[in-house]
Amino acid sequence: QVQLVESGGGLVQAGDSLSVFCAASGLTFSNYVLAWFRQAPGKEREFVAAISRTGLITNYADSVKGRFTISRDNAKNTVSLQMNSLKPEDTAVYSCAAQYQATIREYASGYRYWGRGTQVTVSL
Repeated sequence: QVQLVESGGGLVQAGDSLSVFCAASGLTFSNYVLAWFRQAPGKEREFVAAISRTGLITNYADSVKGRFTISRDNAKNTVSLQMNSLKPEDTAVYSCAAQYQATIREYASGYRYWGRGTQVTVSL
């Protein structure tokens, strides 16, 4: 079955950089659009970034545009999110999601497969 496993979260200070990673198995990776979402305590899950099957097209939430970069390696079945200039409001559980043969979607219901998430905490 399809599995998505995130890693790389942690505790950093405001202004620091951090990368989170998602390793996929049980699917033909290059056939899937991939995305990162995040959910902070007491808040709804929100879209962060998405990448097309080839990696040529990316979308970002306005709140992270210019600071975060999503990328994928179709040979290694991985998707990454490089996060720079982190702010306390970036604190959340970050989850990757995958959808077969889709155009990029910025809503959670557009993705069938989900990882369990990795915690990112940004302190002042």
